Order: sequence, then structure tokens, then C-alpha cells
Amino acid sequence: MKFAVLRFPGSNCDQDCLRTLRDSFGVTATAVWHKETSVADYDVIVIPGGFSFGDYLRCGAIARYSPVMTAVREAAQKGVPILGVCNGFQILCEAGLLPGALVRNRGLHFICRHVHLRLENNATPFTNLGSVGQILRIPIAHGEGCYFADEKTLDALEQDGRVAFRYCDADGAITAEANPNGSVRNIAGILNTQGNVLGLMPHPERACESRLGSDDGRLLFASLMESALHTVS
Repeated sequence: MKFAVLRFPGSNCDQDCLRTLRDSFGVTATAVWHKETSVADYDVIVIPGGFSFGDYLRCGAIARYSPVMTAVREAAQKGVPILGVCNGFQILCEAGLLPGALVRNRGLHFICRHVHLRLENNATPFTNLGSVGQILRIPIAHGEGCYFADEKTLDALEQDGRVAFRYCDADGAITAEANPNGSVRNIAGILNTQGNVLGLMPHPERACESRLGSDDGRLLFASLMESALHTVS
């Protein structure tokens, strides 16, 4: 089982993802430069956080044109699991692999702290080891993490079970106070129509060891590996 971790100019969470995958889970994880044109050798693709191309124009707006993204689109069509974290979520939206957009936080400030998430769908490659309603404690670190989409898109996401995670309080209640950035309907992560592409603003790779304040992020990577094993077999 092999994981590709994409690397763009300005990526700064690629090393976090590589270390987590290699050291915490013992899997093969390789950094893939944005100018590469193939990801055919990998079972899972991770698009990490950071500030790709300095966030010029818009977050992820330039990265979407990198050569590797053509290969990512092809992989998505073939059903390869693709996880976009923070800036990776922004890139996926800019590339049209996920609907909607990430805009400036409600308070116009960069936010870096732990938040609570409620798992909304466990029938996905990213969440199959979890339970619907399960509460995770995961850190965020973003200035443009407010998810926005029109009502038609939001209703489709809800109807199809493509809202994977919502911001909630410690008891799982979906409240305005628990929403750190103003995302519509407290949405923290969404899926594509096939269910193999997940965009998530919080950073699960930073929550895989208890000494970091939480190991709840392990759920996503363990679920991915479980899914990849079944796919490979």
C-alpha cells in the first residue's frame, strides 16, 4: 500500500503527513512534486495543507493548474481515494473535484486551535472505522476556511450524504458558537459524488499522537488503509 503526498511550492504540512504515515502507521509514503505527471503507482493520494504558490489570486487557484493535478483528476475518476487537508481542500474546490469554495474566516483572523467535529457519514473510505455521531477533536490552522456554496449545492450535499464532518461542541451539538470560521451549515468536510474524494479543513495528521493533544485523527488514516487493503485485495 503506497501513499502519495503532493508537494507544491508553499506546502508546509507535507512533512507532517509523511511523518504520520511513515512513523505512526508504518506505510510507504512518498512526496510527489507538483510537476510530476503521474500518480498511477499510488493507492491513496493526500493533498496537504500550506500556502501553495503563496495563496496568490486565491487559495489553491494556481495549484489547480500544476501538471500533477491532471493525474489527480484521472485518479479520482478511477476511484482512487484522495484526501485534501486545509489548503488541499481549497485546491480540490478550485480544481472542480469538489463543489463550493473556501473563503475568509468570519472574523477575518487566522485561527489555530483544536475544534470538535461530528462524523456525519461513516460509509466512506475515510471514515469506515468510525460511527455516525462520533465526536473527534482535531486542530485547525487557517485564515480562509469558511466553506460556502449555493443552497442548491448544499441541499444536494445533504441529500446525498456528502457532508462528512461538521463543526460541533464537545457534546456533539451543531451550534453557531462551535463554528470557528462561519462555514455554512457548520460544514467542515465534504465528499465528491463518488465518495472517494474528501476535502477537510481540520488537520488529522496533527492529531495522530496523544502527546500532541489528540489522536482522533488516526481514524481517517486507519480507515483509508482499511479501504485501500480491500481495494488492493
